[in-house]
Amino acid sequence: MPSPYTFADPRLAKLDGFKVEIDEAHERADIILGRPPYNVVAMPQRDQLRLAFETLDEDPRVRVIVVRGEGEHFSSGGNIGGFMEASPEHVSKLAWNIAAPARCAKPVIVANRGYCFGVGFELSLACDFRIASETTQYALPEQKLGQIPGSGGSARLQKMVGITRTKDIVMRSKRISAKQAYEWGIATECVPDAELEKATDRLVDELRTFSPLAQRTAKKLLNDTEDSTLAIAIELEGHCYSRLRQSEDFKEGVEAFNAKRPPKFVGR
Repeated sequence: MPSPYTFADPRLAKLDGFKVEIDEAHERADIILGRPPYNVVAMPQRDQLRLAFETLDEDPRVRVIVVRGEGEHFSSGGNIGGFMEASPEHVSKLAWNIAAPARCAKPVIVANRGYCFGVGFELSLACDFRIASETTQYALPEQKLGQIPGSGGSARLQKMVGITRTKDIVMRSKRISAKQAYEWGIATECVPDAELEKATDRLVDELRTFSPLAQRTAKKLLNDTEDSTLAIAIELEGHCYSRLRQSEDFKEGVEAFNAKRPPKFVGR
């Protein structure tokens, strides 16, 4: 059963608007946004979320990280008043904090339902897998405030869906349904609301069957080559492939395949 995660870092002694649980039996940690009904993300919470991801990334008990929200909405976005109170220096760090799931070497899954607006959407876009309940609505509504997305939202979205669709979403503060997000390649899966937790559990268990080393390598390679030319991407892929050929996990994978048994990967 999941239990509260204990952080050694004093900056995480009292979590601001979220909690973290660990399920050692399933090598899983959950970061749970906890300000229902809308799970508004406060400014200090962003700093703590970054620290939480960095800590979980170093924890050998954790293979997969899941981000989810309490209640019927993932997050309606950030605390608007906090932007007016924060210093320009603090605001300039927002994108770095929200990009923590992308920098994390381990697979990160986000389970979305209901409102997924503003920083909630940006945090989700920084994750590796987005499982959307049919109730999910995605939006970057900053234009309504005389602003633009400031934590990577428009940049990540443009990479996924292109400039035309991104302008439609960003410049019109347009809401996108879960079905449309799935069809456009924003969401990895679109499931009935009652199936969201089960779909998340299934993906966690599936990811745990693969080599941790191969997964870390694949994630870093894909992130690092997103903006590179095809020739450079192929070259880097070849180097990563060559290094993995020397790993214990690759040897185990080949032996398990030949023996027609499930592999037992160790991450080396």
